Amino acid sequence: MIEAEILAAWHDHLTHGRRRSPHTVRAYVATARRLIATQEQPPRDWATLAALDVAALRTQLAGRRAAGIGQVSAARELSALKAFMAFARGQAGLPAAAPRLRGPRVKKGLPRPITPDEALHLTQTVGEDAAEPWIAARDMAVLLLLYGAGLRIGEALALTPAILPLHDSLVITGKGGRQRLIALLPVVRDAVDRYVSLAPWPLPRAEPLFRGAKGGPLAAGMIRRVMARARTLLGLPPSATPHALRHSFATHLLGAGADLRSLQELLGHASLSSTQIYTQVDAARLLDVYRTAHPRA
Repeated sequence: MIEAEILAAWHDHLTHGRRRSPHTVRAYVATARRLIATQEQPPRDWATLAALDVAALRTQLAGRRAAGIGQVSAARELSALKAFMAFARGQAGLPAAAPRLRGPRVKKGLPRPITPDEALHLTQTVGEDAAEPWIAARDMAVLLLLYGAGLRIGEALALTPAILPLHDSLVITGKGGRQRLIALLPVVRDAVDRYVSLAPWPLPRAEPLFRGAKGGPLAAGMIRRVMARARTLLGLPPSATPHALRHSFATHLLGAGADLRSLQELLGHASLSSTQIYTQVDAARLLDVYRTAHPRA
């Protein structure tokens, strides 16, 4: 078995067996490729890979740290290494257990939402900054899906015209193939409908709904770039990213009285602990308001 076959099997397992996102698949396959490349004798079969010890993994991580990656990236690299080694052991007929190797401690930062006014101004500025009316409508529709419906950017860009015509709710397939039902506000539906009415490209039901300037699928990087321009124009911090709109959706709903279980379902979180972080965000926001407004704060 050659390296390409090993990586192809790993890619197939992540994509179809684990249903990981394309971004995760690329990162995990790249980690496996680096591990194989650092071995003096390139592994030719699963048994050889499975025999790699903790020292080999530490060497791999040390090399990555020397290349300048930070704590978070190192933790992700270790997670990918453990998953790959567990897969290799399973392929070699051994118990598919990940090697015991402690990674760097990563302090979890709180999501940084933006205010409702900032979200509104961002979408308006993105529209005003666009080169053509249909592109303005497209960008505003995507951003409103993030802020008004809590979608991840990948989920928004994976939508197809098969969802049309839009109704009050929509079934979204998120991470791990998990499906959830989301509510669509009239302003979100109107924004998508306006984009569809102005789009200069045919929109077959099985192809991406949102298109780039040349008619191909719209890339997430383009949405990040237009939002970066808008936040610069508005003087907002670098934390005002497309994903921050999803954080804002969650924080503002929680502040309006939504319960955690409902919020978990709307966001598509597999674990309630992922949703609970927004209770800290909301508390931090309230404390900030208190310190600003209270005369004895």
